[in-house]
Amino acid sequence: MRTTQAQRRFSSGLAAVSGLLVSCHSAFAAGIGQPEPWQMGRQVGVTENARDIHSFEVGLHWLSLVISVFVLGLILWCIFRFNEKTNPTPSKTTHNTMIEVAWTIVPVLILVAVAIPSFRLLRTQLADPKADVIVKVIGHAWYWSYEYPQTDKGGGFTFDANLDESKEPKLLATDNEMVVPVNKVVKVQVTSADVIHSWGMPSLGFTTDAVPGRLNQTWFKADREGTYHGQCRELCGTRHAYMPITVRVVSEEAYAQWLAEGKTKFARLDDGSKLADAR
Repeated sequence: MRTTQAQRRFSSGLAAVSGLLVSCHSAFAAGIGQPEPWQMGRQVGVTENARDIHSFEVGLHWLSLVISVFVLGLILWCIFRFNEKTNPTPSKTTHNTMIEVAWTIVPVLILVAVAIPSFRLLRTQLADPKADVIVKVIGHAWYWSYEYPQTDKGGGFTFDANLDESKEPKLLATDNEMVVPVNKVVKVQVTSADVIHSWGMPSLGFTTDAVPGRLNQTWFKADREGTYHGQCRELCGTRHAYMPITVRVVSEEAYAQWLAEGKTKFARLDDGSKLADAR
């Protein structure tokens, strides 16, 4: 009887611990397109670049952990091996060629190992693939404007995107959304009309400064439909915290329909060509 009760208690305790671990995992899990309460990691990447950044970051964390544990082990070994009680007669050694060579070469090799994937990421981010869609993003105090150039598929209009406090997620939704097709190279040209802003999208894996008088350019290729949220990432004034970004990734058919609707929904540009040329 006692054994049965003990087993039941153990099973109940194990179930409670398992439930706690599951709840903690779900609480700390990264969100898709938006942050989650108690989130500990990055948002789920929907571009290859975002996933590569996450993998690189995780690798650096493990490397840092290994180095930290190794250094801690050396410190503890020195404390217990060379204290006065264990080693009453201290060594008078001042040089050790092998150790000096090792602690010079090993850090260099570690830096090279870190630099290779880092440079590969930078090369991908700075690559200039042929664009399927071009969108110009303009930062204002404190909202964003989006310009779609005139193409054979439509476009030729501009619209503003302001914070919409009636929508969810709170302080991240906008009244109008930047819409792009899935699995297409989207080139984003970013600038500002007043002060420095920063157009950042965690799930897409990039942040680009919006600088007055300068046209910065980046690109992404989302491989998953959905709505993704970001914010201005440059302290730009009193309402900096109220400059959300919403990007909706849709199918090609839905994108074509949205372009057609945009001609009547949004004011048209002068000639539909107010963007810098991009390949």
